[in-house]
Amino acid sequence: MNLKDVLQVAVFSDTGRVRAHNEDSTGMDLSLGLVVLADGMGGYRGGEVASAIAVTSIVQESRRQLLELIHGEVDEESGYAFESLMVHDAIINANNLIFTTAQEESEYQGMGTTIVVGLFYDNRVSIGHVGDSRGYRYREGKLEQVTGDHTVRQELIDRGYYTPEEAARTVSSNLVTRALGIDGKVDVDIFEEHVLPEDIYLLCSDGLNDLVDDETISSILEGYGADLEKTGNLLVKEANANGGDDNISVVLVRAIKPFPTETSWQSKLVDWFN
Repeated sequence: MNLKDVLQVAVFSDTGRVRAHNEDSTGMDLSLGLVVLADGMGGYRGGEVASAIAVTSIVQESRRQLLELIHGEVDEESGYAFESLMVHDAIINANNLIFTTAQEESEYQGMGTTIVVGLFYDNRVSIGHVGDSRGYRYREGKLEQVTGDHTVRQELIDRGYYTPEEAARTVSSNLVTRALGIDGKVDVDIFEEHVLPEDIYLLCSDGLNDLVDDETISSILEGYGADLEKTGNLLVKEANANGGDDNISVVLVRAIKPFPTETSWQSKLVDWFN
């Protein structure tokens, strides 16, 4: 099912006010309902290379796998939709490519990238995630963080050593515990969400959420969410106004109407009339 007519998407990536170049990468394929965001790190231009490899390979692998995928069914062993497993495998493949490149080319040793992927299908979205780039859902005036940060700060919060407020004051936010390309193996978090019309999904690098709190993000979405271009520009502007000390990337996806997977007889009927 081509989702160009049911999803609105807006993509933004800004260098910020401090960094010399942009190590974030974004990508999408609306015909597949796919959006990708990566925040690279490590070495001279290594972050740019790692994030670009991640986004390019995930888009290409998704195009290949979705042609062969059994849509609308669940894997009995894992309990995940086959679309979710495809997102997982595409991220694993990206990790392998980045790790191999770093091993073979000395100037890129130590490079890595975060990743957050959204695949929309059958009134659902599968979100794959590694690192501290985030995925949010905005629904009926409420902003909810879907992903969990893979950072030292979040681990200390989860273990009860700090409250979120205490950790924000005392623990660096950019110490990630997982990233693509750092090791030959990586754990990928997968989340499955039911999508309702007018839901807005926000993917962002930490250059946004480190400088703009959730309350402000929610307020901007509430006031301007019907205009994704304006919303994205305001989010980037707010991050820059608060210092802009990192690259800022934002992907916004709004569901216009339901998008159930067509059954085989529906597909044949549409094809016959076309």
